[in-house]
Amino acid sequence: MTNWLPDISRGSGPVYLRLADSIESAISSGALPAGSKLPPQRNLAYDIGVTIGTIGRAYALVHERGLVAGEVGRGTYVLNRSETPPGEQIDPLTVSLGGTRVQDAPANKIRFDTTAAPDLGQGKIIAGILAEIGEQHLSEISSYSRSFPRNWFEAGRLWLARSGWTPEVENIVPTLGAHAAAISVIAAVSAPGDKIVFEDLTYTQVSRSARLLGRRTLTVDSDELGVIPEDFERLCQQQHPKIAFLMPTVHNPTLAIMPYERRADIAAIARKHSVWLIEDDLYGGMADDDTPLLASIAPDRTFLVNGLSKSVAAGVRGGWVACPPHFAQRIKVTHRMITGGLPFILAETCARLVESGMAHEIRKASVEELSRRVRLAREQLQGFDFESHVHAPFLWLKLPEPWMSGTFKNAAFRDGVLVDDEDEFKSARGERPYHRVRIGFSSPKTGQELISGLMILRRLLENGGSAYDGEI
Repeated sequence: MTNWLPDISRGSGPVYLRLADSIESAISSGALPAGSKLPPQRNLAYDIGVTIGTIGRAYALVHERGLVAGEVGRGTYVLNRSETPPGEQIDPLTVSLGGTRVQDAPANKIRFDTTAAPDLGQGKIIAGILAEIGEQHLSEISSYSRSFPRNWFEAGRLWLARSGWTPEVENIVPTLGAHAAAISVIAAVSAPGDKIVFEDLTYTQVSRSARLLGRRTLTVDSDELGVIPEDFERLCQQQHPKIAFLMPTVHNPTLAIMPYERRADIAAIARKHSVWLIEDDLYGGMADDDTPLLASIAPDRTFLVNGLSKSVAAGVRGGWVACPPHFAQRIKVTHRMITGGLPFILAETCARLVESGMAHEIRKASVEELSRRVRLAREQLQGFDFESHVHAPFLWLKLPEPWMSGTFKNAAFRDGVLVDDEDEFKSARGERPYHRVRIGFSSPKTGQELISGLMILRRLLENGGSAYDGEI
C-alpha cells in the first residue's frame, strides 16, 4: 500500500474533481506506479480532512477515466495502461460525453438505471406488424425511404395530441425517437456557438449531444414546480440563448409538473426574447395530467417531441416532432442529415402501431403495470424521502446521511443493482449537491426481481456508510 497523499490545494472546482486530477497527475508522473494500491477511502478522507463521499466520487471518476480498477475485498489499484486491452481504455472525451452510467452493464445486475417501456409481451404484436410490412412492402424495405407516406404524419398527429390540443398534420415530422427529434431541432434552428438553455437537472443525453454539435449550454434554476421564470428571464436578458430544452410534465428526474401559470410565463418570456422552446413530453403522455402543453400556449415558438420508447417499445426507435408553422421541411431535412435517414420498416411499424390503436392499448397496459410497480417501490422504501408519480417508471430518492450520490451508486453496484446518481442528470458542472439517486423500475422481468433490488437498496440506506467498505 502506498503512502502517497494528494495535493488538493491546486486547481479549481469541486474537491472531488481536484482529487481525481491529482490522482491522474500522480499516475502520469510515476508517483503512483502501475499496480500500486490507492489508500483506503476512509483513511484518505481522514488524512486530508474531507468526507468519505468526496473520496468515493473521486475514485469513481478516475475509474471511469480508465486509470484504476476496484477489486472487492482488496481495494483500488492503478492499472498498467500499456497492458490494458484497447476496448477498456477510455479517453477523456468518451468520459465527458458518456455520462456516469456503466458503458457495458454486466448481465448479472438488477437494472434500475433504465426507464424503457416494460416488457408486456408487445414484441409479439410488433413481430406481427413487421411480418405484414414484409409481405406488403418488399421493395420499400429493401431501399431508401424516398417519400414519406401520409400515415406516418397522421400517426404523429394522433400520438402528440394531448390536453385538448392536436397539432396540424403539415407541422409533423416523423423521427428516430424523441432524442433524434430534439437534436434535429437544435441543429436546424441554431448554429455552432449558440447557447442552449437546460434545466440544472435534465435528460443530459441531449445537452451532451448539443455540446458535441458545438453549441454552448446554459443552466436555468428550478424548484419543485420546474423552471423558475425569473431566472429564465435573467438568462434571456444576459446570455441571449437561442433555444431552451424543457420537460414541463413529469420532469426527468425530479418528476415535477409545471403549473399552467408558470408555463404561460415561460412562453411569454421566450416570445419576448425570441427564444425557441423544445418541449420533451415523453412522460407527459403517460401522466394523465391535463395541464396545457407549452405547444398549445406558444405554438409559434414550441417544438413538441414525443415517442414510443417509455410507454410502448424502446427498440422500434419511433418518435415525432410537432413544429411551429413552416418549420417541418427544415426539421425533416436536418433529421435526415443528422441520422442518415428514416428506415421505412421502422417508421411504418410505428405508424401502424399508433393508427391501429395498439400503441395506445400498450401504453395503457404499461401505465397500469408501472402503477403496480410504483406501489411496490413505495412500500419497500417507506420511511425514506423520495418523489414519485403513480404513472412514472422511476422515483427520485433523497439519500440519508452520510451517503453521497456517487458513493451510493457504487455501493449498489457492488451489491448487484444499477442506479443512476445525480451527476447523470446534471447538464453542467455545478457546486449544488442534491444527494439523490434515480431508481427506474421498468426493466425487472418479475415482481420478485423488483422487490429483491429494492430490498438491497433499503438495506444500504438503513446501514448507512457502514454498509460500504470503499471499493469501486
